[in-house]
Amino acid sequence: MLRLLPANLTGAWGSPALRVREVTGLPEKFQGFGRCTITVWVLRQVSGGWLGPMAPPKCLLVPESHRFDCYPERRVVVTQELCESRGCCFIQSPPPAEGKQGVPWCFYPPDFPSYTLESLNQTALGMVGVLVRREKAYYPRDIQKLRLDVEFETDTRLHIKITDAANPRYEVPLDVPQVMKRAENPIYSLNFSWDPFGVLLQRKATGTVLLNTTVAPLIFADQFLQISTSLPSKFLYGLGEHRDRFLHSLDWNTLTLWARDVPPTESFNLYGAHPFYLLMEEDGNAHGVFLLNSNAMEVVLQPAPGLTWRTIGGVLDFYIFLGPDPNMVIQQYQQVIGFPAMPPIWALGFHLCRWGYGSSNETWQTVRAMRNYQIPQDAQWNDIDYMDGYRDFTLDSQKFTSLPSLVEDLHKHGQHYVMILDPGISSTSPHGSYWPFDEGLRRGLFLNTTKGQPLIGQVWPGFTAFPDFSNPDTHQWWLENLQHFYSHVPFDGLWIDMNEPSNFMDGSEHGCPPGELDSPPYTPAVLGDSLSAKTVCASAEQKVSVHYNLHNLYGLMETKATASALVKIRGKRPFIISRSTFPSQGRYSGHWLGDNRSQWKDMYYSIPGVLSFSLFGIPLVGADICGFSGSTSEELCTRWTQLGAFYPFARNHNTQKEKAQDPTAFSPAARTAMKDVLLTRYSLLPFLYTLFHRAHLQGDTVARPLFFEFPGDVATWELDRQFLWGRSLLVTPVLEPGVDSVTGYVPRGMWYDFYTVRSIAAVGDGCPQTLSPDCSHPCRSLPAQGSSVNSSGELLKMSAPLEHLNLHIREGSILPTQKPGTTTEVTRGNPLRLIVALSSDATAWGDLFWDDGESLDTFEKGNYSYVMFNVTQATKVTIGTLSIFGVQKPPSKVLLNGQEKPFSYLDNQVWPHFRVPFAGWGSPS
Repeated sequence: MLRLLPANLTGAWGSPALRVREVTGLPEKFQGFGRCTITVWVLRQVSGGWLGPMAPPKCLLVPESHRFDCYPERRVVVTQELCESRGCCFIQSPPPAEGKQGVPWCFYPPDFPSYTLESLNQTALGMVGVLVRREKAYYPRDIQKLRLDVEFETDTRLHIKITDAANPRYEVPLDVPQVMKRAENPIYSLNFSWDPFGVLLQRKATGTVLLNTTVAPLIFADQFLQISTSLPSKFLYGLGEHRDRFLHSLDWNTLTLWARDVPPTESFNLYGAHPFYLLMEEDGNAHGVFLLNSNAMEVVLQPAPGLTWRTIGGVLDFYIFLGPDPNMVIQQYQQVIGFPAMPPIWALGFHLCRWGYGSSNETWQTVRAMRNYQIPQDAQWNDIDYMDGYRDFTLDSQKFTSLPSLVEDLHKHGQHYVMILDPGISSTSPHGSYWPFDEGLRRGLFLNTTKGQPLIGQVWPGFTAFPDFSNPDTHQWWLENLQHFYSHVPFDGLWIDMNEPSNFMDGSEHGCPPGELDSPPYTPAVLGDSLSAKTVCASAEQKVSVHYNLHNLYGLMETKATASALVKIRGKRPFIISRSTFPSQGRYSGHWLGDNRSQWKDMYYSIPGVLSFSLFGIPLVGADICGFSGSTSEELCTRWTQLGAFYPFARNHNTQKEKAQDPTAFSPAARTAMKDVLLTRYSLLPFLYTLFHRAHLQGDTVARPLFFEFPGDVATWELDRQFLWGRSLLVTPVLEPGVDSVTGYVPRGMWYDFYTVRSIAAVGDGCPQTLSPDCSHPCRSLPAQGSSVNSSGELLKMSAPLEHLNLHIREGSILPTQKPGTTTEVTRGNPLRLIVALSSDATAWGDLFWDDGESLDTFEKGNYSYVMFNVTQATKVTIGTLSIFGVQKPPSKVLLNGQEKPFSYLDNQVWPHFRVPFAGWGSPS
């Protein structure tokens, strides 16, 4: 917001010409600010004075941190006259630092008119109420009567919805659970302020106020909905998609949610929209809030601490999750939006791509080079190069004529092929020459203008039409196109890009029509200052609603159509990576963090990005390793490959006309370092695959912030340069150039150096390795390998030469691993190894989920093995008999540590016959 500065302020800001006034006994309405004694700093006139009269006393009562913006419009110079025309307070504040927003000069007074709770009645699931506004607010088509619905859905989940009491409004077409009975013992208490209306939500066990919406008025107009709340702490995460630190700043920070094609940049709205936040309370408890709304919105964070939701359509449909620990909050959130899909195991291998492979033969050469150096690779990708004129479902018959043979070769080597698809369908081919457009036009499957004609924009192939994926008929057309292409190129997965949807024009070839969909009364702080900036017109017509409502859902709807098609075509788990995302996306696809740059800061920002999408229920996430645009360096790419080997989704990808950055393109030393860390990833595939099973089953995170495991350790709440795999493996990457050490935080407890453990376990040739805290040597400056540490919860400097990534195993953990191969298929055929890291009380546990790695619904159908490992004491135990139930047919042999053992088979049971001490037993196969 642009605001005029007062004239002649020399010597005023921060000068000693101040007087202090203490105010007590505030009016009841003001108590929503959560204070009963407020110190007010009033500037005395120094030279020239204020423009206009002194602000009213009621305005001076409002501390700066509690000033909720009454005039949020950008590109407007907010004057006292404009502000007071809305009935708001106007007090000028010091100018903010460059790039910052600063304290609003126009803010709500404590007595600004809001809604009144006129009635409230009990229902079977909760309550229903009526809200009435007797004085109109300042946006057009103010809705004077609202309906309040409250459902106590579970003991840890509360559902509050506010909508028009008289007329239906657009609501997000997302399947959410429908409860049948009211929660019996909720861990929260809910109260209301009647006049003005407000929600007050508390945690019963601690009395912590989680929501208090009396801090600012509720506004509910047709195209402007706003509600504010106080927050119990400043530790807030989520609200994607943005490039930012994992922990958001509450220093007057506005986060806009409107899907947009733009390289990740601070302060911009990016590819997806996720109106969900997680907040850590001061005592270590956690809660989350989800606003189920797909319209353009912004969320304003301020240092009170406070938050304002501001959206331009739909309804206010809130879910609040009470945890009480952060892991449980994310699980409860996914109970509403859906748990993520179980990926095929090859999706967890290493992927390689670039825009700029000149031909299928050049692509093939890269694959062969990776094989020659025995560097792990599971999937080879192609960008839009493979297409004829960048048109979907076509193949360049000159440069990519050997692509079917390449795919056949990949399959013979246990590898997979993934290709890109964009939603824009070329509209310029001669009639009858391009079936995707001709047939889509005949069936009426594209987004239309307000005149009922296909909206034409421009993307890579030139002028394009955009499929309407809200129309079920479009799903069938999409399937038919994919089936036809699959018959020539049997791809294994799909990369759907540009699906915000991206448009090289603003709106369409003819712009956008006048009206309040494309030019609403209020436009959130979107990049480009227009809803149609580099996308289609908000007034575009779709089957379900107008694009104004569905824009943020476009990528999700395309993904659902794509996942359905892949299941029908291949009969296996679909593998999809989508750029644009919305809540529930994890049920259908993974995500990559977009067109990053080959810069050190981009590598750092990938960690907050991965952790944020873990919160959003999309665990299959990663960034382009080594960076997409620009040229990487050998050092940067080596360090990034080390980090990227621990992204849940690991892909190296770069742009055209830049030097190659696949592992084979570098010196022997760098190539070896990259190969080693990828082999480390492959050795951990059983552990990683099990983490994804737990994500699919109950919403656990895979890449995990440290504070999820140590919520009582406040020092972990701001950490975003390290992360965990599950609960057990701590990853501390190097994120700076020219260093041979890294400082990382090691939470309280015993942590074992992974490489020492792995090398000892390897000597055992398949035996588990049990480590005890008794043999540790705690130190505060650790060498690259060989040391474990008994930490008190502290920062430690760790040796990190270029070839080394610091990995530590948490005490009390059992990690299932395998001898790594160059593909997941080869790796899965190798013996399992267990790594046991005992806690101080000589206990440890872990688990293993195992199936065929690709079939649909193996868990749901019972076609899997699940083994839990548990150590309760460090004494030596000899195992004489092992019974395995559920074996469908007699095994050909049973191996223990590579040696064949006798066994008995009867009625689907196998009894291997052996005697072996616990510290040396391995898994029979």
